Amino acid sequence: MKYQALAEQIIEKVGGKDNVVDLIHCATRLRFKLKESKKANAEQLKQSPEVITVVESGGQFQVVIGNHVNEVFNAVNQL
Repeated sequence: MKYQALAEQIIEKVGGKDNVVDLIHCATRLRFKLKESKKANAEQLKQSPEVITVVESGGQFQVVIGNHVNEVFNAVNQL
């Protein structure tokens, strides 16, 4: 799977799969609802060359991926 390594990195940096309550996506972002937002490490995610930025807004932890977000979303869901 092309995006498996990125998906694993994202899950780790949001605090692990047990910290994820819900995940949806829009045109460019993965939108996580987390149990404990303090477990997420936005700064480390921003260091990834495949992540454009991270936004925390409206109770969501948003990982901006870009146009290939659907593929990354599928990879994250498989994990």
